[in-house]
Formats: sequence, C-alpha cells, structure tokens
Amino acid sequence: MKIAFLTSEYPHSKTGFAAGIGTSIMNLSKGLLGEGHQIIVLIYGQEKDEIFSENGIVIHKIKNVKLKGLSRFLTQKKIEKRINLLVNENKIDIVEAPDWTGITSNISVNCPIVIKLHGSDTYFCHLDKRPVKSINKLREKRALQRANAFISVSQYTADLTNELFSLQRNFTVIPNGIDLNKFSTKEENEVEENTLLYFGTLIRKKGLLELPLIFNEVHKRNNKARLILIGRDASDIITGNTSTWQIMQSLFDKTALQNVDYIGSVPYEKIKEYISAASVCIFPTFAEALPVSWLEAMAMQKAIVASDIGWAPEIIDDGINGFLVHPKAHSEYANKILELLDNPIARKKMGERARKKVEEKFSIEVVAKQNADFYQKTVNDNQ
Repeated sequence: MKIAFLTSEYPHSKTGFAAGIGTSIMNLSKGLLGEGHQIIVLIYGQEKDEIFSENGIVIHKIKNVKLKGLSRFLTQKKIEKRINLLVNENKIDIVEAPDWTGITSNISVNCPIVIKLHGSDTYFCHLDKRPVKSINKLREKRALQRANAFISVSQYTADLTNELFSLQRNFTVIPNGIDLNKFSTKEENEVEENTLLYFGTLIRKKGLLELPLIFNEVHKRNNKARLILIGRDASDIITGNTSTWQIMQSLFDKTALQNVDYIGSVPYEKIKEYISAASVCIFPTFAEALPVSWLEAMAMQKAIVASDIGWAPEIIDDGINGFLVHPKAHSEYANKILELLDNPIARKKMGERARKKVEEKFSIEVVAKQNADFYQKTVNDNQ
C-alpha cells in the first residue's frame, strides 16, 4: 500500500522543529516501511519546496503560499494539487492528517483522507481551561466532517473530541508506537541515584509550573535529589512571558533551585542517554492525547510518575508499571517520587513491567500492523 502523511512537523535536520505528532509519524512510517508499504511524508510550512528521500521514506517539503488574507486557503489548494498529482501517478492510495487546526478543511483529493486525533487545538484548550479561537474550532470540525475515516490515539481523546464538536464519529483507537530497538536497554548508562528527569517542551499545559512545587517537596526530604529538564523553552500563553523556564525559576525554593539543571533541547538520538541515566522520569502534564515521551521512558525500563488525567490509564496501570497522580497534588506526587528514590528494587521491578507493557501494546510492529489493516479497509470501503 502507498500511504501519505500530511503534517506540519517531522523530526529531520532539513525540516525544522518537531514535537509529538512528528515523532509519532516518524515511528509509524518506519514500522509501515518494515511491513513493505511505501511512505510519503508531506510537510507544509517549510522554508522552500524540496523533495528528498531518507531511509526509504520520500519527504516532500511544501512552502506555504504568502498572500494576505488568503495564505491558508492557497496553501491548502497547493497541498491538494500535490496530493492529487501523486494519486494520479499511482504514488498514493490514502492520506492521513492530524486533527490539529484542521489543515484538510478545504482540501478535496482523489483518495480517502483519514483524520488521526493527536489532540486538536479545541481539545487542548479545553484541557488547559482557556478559550479556543472560534476559527480554529470551525476548521477542525469541518476537517472532521469531511474525512473518510477516523483514528484516535486514545479512547479518552476520541470521546472528548466527539463531545467538544457535538459529533458522533466512530473512532478506531490505535495508540502511538515507538521503535523498541532505538529505546533499548542493552547499552544502559549507569543510573545516577536521586536523579529525576523531565523531557518535553517547557510549557504550562505539560505541568511545568507544578513541577517546581513538586520538586520543592521532594528536596525538603531528600536534599540529594536532582532535577534535570530537557526540552525547548516556550512562551506562556496566560502571562505573556516569553519564557516558561523564567517563570519556573521563581517557583523553586532557593536551595532546591541549586539542584536543578535545565539542559535545553538535545538531538532526538541523545534523549535515550538521559533517560537511561535517570532514577525516575516525571510527567505532571495536564494536556496530552497519548504522549510518546512516556512510552520512551517505559521502554527504557524507567519507573515514572505521571499525571492521572484522562488518557493516562490507557498507558499506565497505576502502581504496577508506573504511578499516576494529579499534578496539583504536590505532596502526594512528591511522596511517590520519594518512594521510588528510596527503593531501587521496587523501582527496577516497576521499570521491567513498564517495558513489558510497551512491548505488548506500543511497539511499532504491533501499531504499524493495526494502522495498515485500517488503511486497507478504508481504501476498500471507498472504492
């Protein structure tokens, strides 16, 4: 089968910054390629038009059209023309696009379009308890209404999306997957005791303004505890501050802040070195769909303490392969971290169970087959 992914991000040195959606597309593309399928990734919002191949995946960089008031519509038509050309050349059977901002809302192509829920702007604004732009919600709803088929990375995201858009769509739940070979435990670094790791964007919706308050509680009872932060700094949508890290620093106790290291962004390939060295990984997020970062930490056999909101029980069985705590329950969250820091044996067993869960449910081999079967059924149903 010939599958195309339409996206605004993809993790490659030629295509700029990428977050969770881009990483999940990369992982899925590799899995599908391994199953014998052909993959094209169409990335809009690029600085120039370009086509190149990387490890068997054909990547189309698409430069947005710039014309005041019409840029989005004309870019959509440019994408539409590109896809239809590839369909006519028998290079695409089906296109998958994310729900974020409804890029396919004005795109009509000669093949089925699948919308995958990674979390729309409407969805994340709801979880973040802030208003969504009406134009974004309209575009996202239109894209959902026009699609031929639907996937969601979690049941929670599917149910909430139907509720927020007043829809009754049938979403097939297929989770994100990861390359277990890349996040292998064969070449482990020595674990640095009392080291906590957060990796991901520094942004309010991921609980980064709760993290200092949690770490303060940990540090009061274990002054050897050290917190490492890895990821891109982001502006804060509530206060308007251009740096979430700057806000965070004011929330740490002075003595606790001395034990905090903000590394900044690191290449995707190096993330696993930091995960391997950490004692515990922590993710106190408020807004996700199904976070790849959690799966990566679990695959590296790390005990994690994560948020207990919505999607979380679809990844972690609380107390078995991780702990789930509400991000605002600072003392309880700290207690779970300290419990793991104080008990290396329990920590190791939890990490082993976490790896097993990922192997069974979230490996790219398992997930790629589920996606391929879904795509094939969708193509057959639309012939």
